[in-house]
Amino acid sequence: MHSFCSFLCFFANYASGSAPLTAVQLLWVNMIMDTLGALALATEPPNDELMKRAPVGRKGNFISNVMWRNILGQSLYQFIVIWFLQVYGKTIFHLDGPDANLTLNTIIFNSFVFCQLFNEVNSREMEKIEVWEGILDNYVFVTVIGVTLFFQIIIIEYLGTFANTTPLSFAQWFVSVFFGFLGMPIAVLLKKMQI
Repeated sequence: MHSFCSFLCFFANYASGSAPLTAVQLLWVNMIMDTLGALALATEPPNDELMKRAPVGRKGNFISNVMWRNILGQSLYQFIVIWFLQVYGKTIFHLDGPDANLTLNTIIFNSFVFCQLFNEVNSREMEKIEVWEGILDNYVFVTVIGVTLFFQIIIIEYLGTFANTTPLSFAQWFVSVFFGFLGMPIAVLLKKMQI
């Protein structure tokens, strides 16, 4: 996903002349995907299904075909969302005036973060569709998601100067969360593809 963030910024910068994510925003997204995501997913309790899998030898692939399917599918979806917002966001949200670019980039950043949050939930199970099962049993996972959500609200609503964001309206928040949530049915479709 790091290369995806880089590609996104390169493409958006090429298409519009300015990158939608600032350095501080990229650091936050990387922290969500790396540190917090790894902490949340590494604390998933083991289950009996893991013991039924065939062992993987030393020469086995570190990233399985199922993982590649999920990574590429979610990356493509997120790219489409960010591209769509970059191209049509000002029209959809009726943005004009001196703060139009700042507001649009904040919506893009917020949508991208929510895509990562919902993707963390999807990543709890690589092949199973029921990803919500037992989620409340892992208090570390729930805490990490809750803390990430809390800080995302703080970053958007109160750290505008530092994070280069601006407070969003209810409709803009709703669309950001909705785009993130749409990653869930996309994940179901991906998991139904047999690889």
